[in-house]
Amino acid sequence: MIRKKMLKGLVFNVCSAAIVFAVISTFFPAQRWAANHEVLGRYFSKKKYTPEPLPNFEKLRDELPSPIYDDNPNWVKTYWKAWELLFPRFQAPTPGSGFVSQFTDFEPSWYSVGEWDFCFISMFSDYAYPLVPGIRSLDNFYAKQHEDGEISREINAKTGEDLWPDREDRPLFSRNGWPTEVPGPIMPQETMPVHYLGREAPSLNPRLTLDGLDNPILAWAEIEHYKMTGDQNRLREVWEPLVHYYAALQKYLRQGNGLYMTDWASMDNSPRNFYLSGGGTGIDISSQMVLFARQLAQIAEILGKKPEAKEYSAQADQLARIINRLMWDPKAKFYYDLTLKGQRSPIKTMAAYWTLLAGVASPSQATDLVAELKDPHTFGQRNLVPTVAADQPGYDPRGGFWRGGVWPMTNAMAVAALENAGDSNLARTVALNYVSLIADVFSKTGTIWDDYAPNAEEPADYNHRDFYESGIGPIKFFLEYGIGLRPDAPHRRLVWDLTPGGRKGCERFRFADIVVSLVAEPDGKGSKAERLSVTSDKAFELEVRFRGTLKRFSVTRGKQAFHLDPES
Repeated sequence: MIRKKMLKGLVFNVCSAAIVFAVISTFFPAQRWAANHEVLGRYFSKKKYTPEPLPNFEKLRDELPSPIYDDNPNWVKTYWKAWELLFPRFQAPTPGSGFVSQFTDFEPSWYSVGEWDFCFISMFSDYAYPLVPGIRSLDNFYAKQHEDGEISREINAKTGEDLWPDREDRPLFSRNGWPTEVPGPIMPQETMPVHYLGREAPSLNPRLTLDGLDNPILAWAEIEHYKMTGDQNRLREVWEPLVHYYAALQKYLRQGNGLYMTDWASMDNSPRNFYLSGGGTGIDISSQMVLFARQLAQIAEILGKKPEAKEYSAQADQLARIINRLMWDPKAKFYYDLTLKGQRSPIKTMAAYWTLLAGVASPSQATDLVAELKDPHTFGQRNLVPTVAADQPGYDPRGGFWRGGVWPMTNAMAVAALENAGDSNLARTVALNYVSLIADVFSKTGTIWDDYAPNAEEPADYNHRDFYESGIGPIKFFLEYGIGLRPDAPHRRLVWDLTPGGRKGCERFRFADIVVSLVAEPDGKGSKAERLSVTSDKAFELEVRFRGTLKRFSVTRGKQAFHLDPES
């Protein structure tokens, strides 16, 4: 991604306030003058950073969750490598940046922080909450929110300035535009306007360009954090920022057909981008807005805001109907982006699977999408869920960035989407395929990479080594699908999908305000029963699913043992 420094504002050395006002009024539009003096972060209560020591891996290692998995010790080694890579990236806000929390920085050659990246990092670093910033990194985006609700997807890590500002005070446009060919460059370089068809352009210009308004998944990260912690206070803090963010996206990104626009920034160099030129609508951003509305409804229910819950749920259903009417191809049995003129793009990408996560697809449509995911001619490659189907123009078997690369973000989406569609078995297959891929390449290269080739056990080209964001696989998926632990913090419940095999479990597993160590091992040679050893600092309910049975145990403070026999 391109990282550009913001232009500094003009300084007028004049004595009279009246003269200042006259000069500004003459040379700058009223809207821009107001924008330069708006109060950022007005909807978020946290206003300043309270200094504290940065988390240190060596000091905290013995407090982090420690997996036990005799079936594959290399997965355990890869797990610890993922944490080791993450900790050096923790940063404190630079004075004057306006940031209010510690965060995870990119490699030194970059100087921006990304909303998309922070959301996915929070989804696995929640397993070490509150030892690491995790969800608190998102505070910095709420603290930099504009008064009209806009939040830039990338912010300068040093200055706190938006990386994609509408400096020219123009109607919505894309600063880097769309490619003029398929598959096109990694990032186009031509500023292009957005055209609204079937609706009037917003009367006030946005603060940001289209490049800065995509992948709105803040609410998803907050819901995932709530599942891990049960923290309603956090949801109260972010409610107003999320509500205004959602409204800003409706205002600026919604096309006349009711769907939502995007550009290169959602999937950098994907062959799909050519077809989005000038105001085409994306299946991912449109489905993400359905997901956003559903999650606002969910948060509203939790906070006791019944009317708001009903309204957001209705908006989600209405948008889902539009997506199904316009973006679903009944012959191809797949969802596609739309061009500005409303024609379906011919490119199959992983963006379509946001419909499963958002609850857009019907059961029959979900069945068709799952079949496509298994098809060895399209998405069912050696390394599952490549970003582009293998039979599409522009697909690159080496990965090619977003032309087939296997990424942590799309894996996280696909696994959650399959769970939401009721296919837990395939979700587990995709998750463990990704864990195995990362661990196998780690054993060869000694590190973890950002994306991987879809057809070989190797990093993709256009790659970065020592990539901490890929902790989605070796941390989140390993704990949830390898070991099988899934927290339900609001109900003080821990679900354990226990699979037969060697000794497995986790010491110092964290959820809600509970720290628990759990170990399961076979109850003797040839036995189908398991012995469970549990040591917890607080009481909770343990729900174990094993060999087709479900057992519930009331765990109390201290040490205890349970016997799990599927035949009794």
